[in-house]
Amino acid sequence: MCSHPTPLSSSSAPAHRHPVAAHPEQGWTLLCDGSIVFDDSGELHPDGSVVPRCRVPAQRLAPAA
Repeated sequence: MCSHPTPLSSSSAPAHRHPVAAHPEQGWTLLCDGSIVFDDSGELHPDGSVVPRCRVPAQRLAPAA
């Protein structure tokens, strides 16, 4: 993890958090502060707190008959 001068949170300084490991095939990215960001926009923080997703899955159209 990075040693930033002040503790960072997703709301206070998102621009200072950078990816450490990215796994787009699995849909998640590990950030330098230990948070995991998911492709659906949710987050899991090292302290166990959760930021729920703010995007909903797209609805699939039924195949044309």
